[in-house]
Amino acid sequence: MSNNPFGDMFGDIMGMLGKTGPDAWFETARTLSLNVARGAEGDPNPDPALRARVEDFAPLIARHLTATFSLATEETFECVNRSTLADDALTNWRPLIEPFITASAPALPEAMMTNPLVGQLASVLGPLMTGFQLGSVAGHFSENAWSLAAVPLPRQRHDRHVVVNNVEAFATAWSLDVTTALIFALAQEMVASEFLTQPGTTDALRAVLLDATRESLANQGDIMTKLAGMVNPDDLASLMGSPESLLGSIDIPEETAANREVNAAVAVLRAVFDYVALWITEQIVGPAPLLREAYRRYLLNDAHGEEGAAALFGITLRGPHQELALTFVDQVAEKYGIATFSALLRADGLPRHEELPDAHQWVARVNSSPLA
Repeated sequence: MSNNPFGDMFGDIMGMLGKTGPDAWFETARTLSLNVARGAEGDPNPDPALRARVEDFAPLIARHLTATFSLATEETFECVNRSTLADDALTNWRPLIEPFITASAPALPEAMMTNPLVGQLASVLGPLMTGFQLGSVAGHFSENAWSLAAVPLPRQRHDRHVVVNNVEAFATAWSLDVTTALIFALAQEMVASEFLTQPGTTDALRAVLLDATRESLANQGDIMTKLAGMVNPDDLASLMGSPESLLGSIDIPEETAANREVNAAVAVLRAVFDYVALWITEQIVGPAPLLREAYRRYLLNDAHGEEGAAALFGITLRGPHQELALTFVDQVAEKYGIATFSALLRADGLPRHEELPDAHQWVARVNSSPLA
């Protein structure tokens, strides 16, 4: 009989952790994310005909962006599958989360130290569970999201990837013209890519993300406490088979000043990307009221993977601040013009929480800024 009370499967996991060293948490995240992204039916590459259809519109979208925001917008992008988007998400999120992985772990409950193997698990549990969480979130994010534009976060690279199969599924579900939906999705990603790789925008966004992410990942302490009650082999084996079952039971902290600020910034950025993308789409194909309404309903009812990804960073994609952000963007665009959103490219351009109900206050501030 094995000396491992948790069975061979659990021993294999511990052995794998020992071999991969300090990057074990990230490799765990990548493995889990790809398994979730592929799902039971696999993860086919986009249809070549749909891919060619998207490629035809990229130069036109780029020209609109260049003319509107005076940016040297490139036409390059790539149609990808869900697995690639999941991997993109992990690569993009890693530098935002990694500084917190090496932080001191919380004190371990005494119950966890009664068995040497449990103690061994506990020594890597914080990073391991972060890997489980990150991988699960990235995998589920890729199930329906069209691109990284769905959750505005600072980007390391200028890559533009669009999951054509997800866009097609959205268009089919809402009885929309697929070409119109593809133009919108590509325009959304191209706008997001331009803004989220600009030094001013990314520096400001990292600053407001810092505290919110720290608060969100502090929930790992709750995971340690909950695991203390799972010291028998059956429960731990179950956890290894479905780590999401433990992660799903962790309470979400109440709203704080940190996530109010990041919520305001992200909500406005997201609303700007959507507004500009829809404007460009309608410049190309004409009025698209069905697309506008279908996308609004999608965000309200179906964007669960995107919401999970945002929550990882202490961001909430639902709530009053979202409606305020939509009104904010409408007011700015209608009174001052779309080009006014160029202020978001500066280090002092992100709207503050107190400015969200009053777009004119934000416009006055950014127009009088020394950086203007």
